Amino acid sequence: MAGTTPRATPWGGVELLERAIGYTRGCLTLVRAEHRDAPTPCAGWDLLDLLVHMDDSLASLHEAGSGRTVAVPGAGRSSFTRQRVKPPRDGEPSTAALVDSLRHRACTLLGEWSADWALGHARGNVAVGDRPVTPRVLTSAGALEVTVHGWDVARSCGADRPIPDALAADLLRLAPRLVTPGDRPGRFAAALAVDPLAPPDSRLLAFLGRDPRPPSRVD
Repeated sequence: MAGTTPRATPWGGVELLERAIGYTRGCLTLVRAEHRDAPTPCAGWDLLDLLVHMDDSLASLHEAGSGRTVAVPGAGRSSFTRQRVKPPRDGEPSTAALVDSLRHRACTLLGEWSADWALGHARGNVAVGDRPVTPRVLTSAGALEVTVHGWDVARSCGADRPIPDALAADLLRLAPRLVTPGDRPGRFAAALAVDPLAPPDSRLLAFLGRDPRPPSRVD
């Protein structure tokens, strides 16, 4: 039974977050202005909605790393809104500006958390609302969200960017502890059936309610 205790859980921490950010930064290079209204694997969201949400979530994760407290993750911390992000005219921010913000936030928060790791977690747990969360659990949860949304971005742009096997396998081990029945159907859709011998990225995506099959191509 010891292997099922929280203490024995292989939380990936900052190293896992770094790999997730590396993957997702690559997916962000696919974004073009014409993709802004493209549908995403997140029900009811187009790509612009997803990018604003990602910017907000990264801002929350950075806040947690720098201040050790965050009221509610993803609660309007982004300086972007759907209404403000327009085609580049009249000084309004564009989709490209939003993508640049995402890249900058990702690097900044990784630097913040890496510095904290070097201190041996001296600043202790993070207060998420009224719940204390260990840095390893929070950064592992962040890595899961960053990774799956990177995949969402690529799929919305019509590309097939598989999650690297090692990253997907590590996240798959953590996902059942990070995604509870209470997270469905709010944060995640219902899990999909998948071949138990499928690659780790397919099993991870299916667990998170995403169809892992490559997008169909029209010649």
